[in-house]
Amino acid sequence: MSGTVFEKAPARDRRRFPGISSRAYEHPADRSALVALRKLSGFDTVFKAMSGLLPERSLRLLFLSESVRVGETQFPHLYEMLRDACYILDLDRVPQMYVQQDPKPNAMCIGLDEPIIVVTTALVELLDEEEMRAVVGHEVGHALSGHAVYRTVLLFLTNLALKVAWIPLGNVAITAIVTALREWFRKSELSADRAGLLVGQDVQASMRGLMKIAGGNHLHEMNVDSFLAQAEEYEQSGDLRDSVLKILNMLPRTHPFTTVRAAELKKWAESRDYQRIMDGHYPRRDEDKDASVTDSFRQSAAHYADSVRTSKDPLMKLVGDIAGGTADLGGRLRDRFTGAGGSAAGSGSASGSASDSAPGSAAGDSGGGSTPQG
Repeated sequence: MSGTVFEKAPARDRRRFPGISSRAYEHPADRSALVALRKLSGFDTVFKAMSGLLPERSLRLLFLSESVRVGETQFPHLYEMLRDACYILDLDRVPQMYVQQDPKPNAMCIGLDEPIIVVTTALVELLDEEEMRAVVGHEVGHALSGHAVYRTVLLFLTNLALKVAWIPLGNVAITAIVTALREWFRKSELSADRAGLLVGQDVQASMRGLMKIAGGNHLHEMNVDSFLAQAEEYEQSGDLRDSVLKILNMLPRTHPFTTVRAAELKKWAESRDYQRIMDGHYPRRDEDKDASVTDSFRQSAAHYADSVRTSKDPLMKLVGDIAGGTADLGGRLRDRFTGAGGSAAGSGSASGSASDSAPGSAAGDSGGGSTPQG
């Protein structure tokens, strides 16, 4: 990354994470994709070489000419936050950061060769110091994970694919690609929210920031607990029709809904994974090359399976019930063909006993499930 090289750290009383790997805070679905991409040696290098085909250079010039670059003499309080975030997450160089005039609160991290962080004036005016610190940490988390590189690469591939959409069934294929990309983007935002919490180390500030992004600068009119209750109501209310509408509302979005982000971050903040990181137990960056793609995908699959199992959404509950019923039927068939029922077939009473016990056993296994992932 370009920018100022750290020579000394600004004053702070927050915990630092030397050598931390982004795998420590990445959402399982985000992590599995990134581990796989990192294993493709030279993948990002090739596309960096093709950066002339992308609008990155144009964007850099645009921000340089039309925005305010954060530094020691311009927005110095943001510059200190940026340096602080890079110090806590152990980035050796500070990426460039710009403030852009925009009435909509927003922030982003873009770029192939050198990540650029951009925050809008509306966001700067909306958030207090600790809330803004979490946002800066969020964007630095994107930079550490390499989201800026891989997002740009995949968007390039998507745009390239659009040019061949005239091929039969091309639109179907493109829709599938875009849908998958957006699902990953949404999970990468959850990862970056976690990075923001590691930097700010104030879960209430993170909650307030998300609440303000949703409802504006009226903190005295809002309540964090009530805001989180909205996420609970959103998940479990309605019937199957509402479940379908939720999916349709989500598909075009690159970010999860704000209440959902707040609920997910609170759950992670209360998890053992977060506490282990705060205690200094986390994967190191120099171990990334040894990370297992298979294990990462297994953890991602376990996360989705657990999400279905524990979800209160009507459609997800139906899926879980069907899956549980299928597992129960499979267990019955297995017992029938392997003779696991023993002498069950020999007497009517024994048969009835075996039949009665099988569903209870299957339900108990289903209820145990897998350990929730991060």
